[in-house]
Amino acid sequence: MSLTLRRGLVPAGTAGGIAMMLLGVLLFAVNDTLGKWLVGAYAVGQLMLVRSIAGLLAMAPAIRRAGPGAFIHVQRPGLQLLRIVFSTLEGSLFFWALTELPLAEVMAYYMAAPIYVTALSPFLLGERVGWRRWTAVAVGFGGVLLALHPEPGSLSTGALCALAGSFGYAMFLVTTRKLAGAPGTVLMTFQLLAALTFGTVLVLAQGWTPPGPMDFVLMLVLGIGSLGGNLCVNHSLRLAPASAVVPYQYTLILWGMLFGYLVFDEVIGPLPLAGAAIIIGAGLFIFLREQQLRRRAG
Repeated sequence: MSLTLRRGLVPAGTAGGIAMMLLGVLLFAVNDTLGKWLVGAYAVGQLMLVRSIAGLLAMAPAIRRAGPGAFIHVQRPGLQLLRIVFSTLEGSLFFWALTELPLAEVMAYYMAAPIYVTALSPFLLGERVGWRRWTAVAVGFGGVLLALHPEPGSLSTGALCALAGSFGYAMFLVTTRKLAGAPGTVLMTFQLLAALTFGTVLVLAQGWTPPGPMDFVLMLVLGIGSLGGNLCVNHSLRLAPASAVVPYQYTLILWGMLFGYLVFDEVIGPLPLAGAAIIIGAGLFIFLREQQLRRRAG
């Protein structure tokens, strides 16, 4: 990333931060589209196994630089274990949800995770939440219910997986916040190792479908694309204030709608679409309100 800045490929400041956030979100969207494409022919465990191997290979230089001591003497090991459990669950549930739901609809459920974090923060993080954010939380939950459109026969396994996965993702965010002082290389390595272990267990239970050369390459891209997206998002937050770049993460749903239509001929229904709009609105309000409170406290 620093090399791209030196070469002038990414502008400095807010413009560069927005560009990197948009690129990171696009990488996530492409990655999720590949996941949905592959999960139609291969088991979830197989995708998680190969993706994790690719991620670990890409991180090998950083792991070597960190040294074995960084992975032996870890901060708060119990919380680290809890974090990788939630990470593995939300990742696998995302893939399972994709087997039944449109791509953009699954993304919309996961965009509700910051709303869950706000609702849980007084109890798990000791943070005060005022009436404005509680109102936004209630509205956001209404958007989730609208996206679920609960009526007889409408609660599919895919919808339940997406709902549970988005809550697991929220818990992953909470535990990550509590481990803010831990080295990123250590957190990501443990996360990938946990996914690799879970994927191996699932493959032993479900079996292995031999992939063709192109499909195997795409499985590897799942791991590289996820890391690339995270690097872009992290770099965007170093280039510009969070208040300037984080709202652009909601373009993920727009990419999901576009790729879902072009690749899978999916059209998101009116109720899930309305629910997604409410989730985005509530999430943006909560984020901007938190930024306002931080500025006042500073």
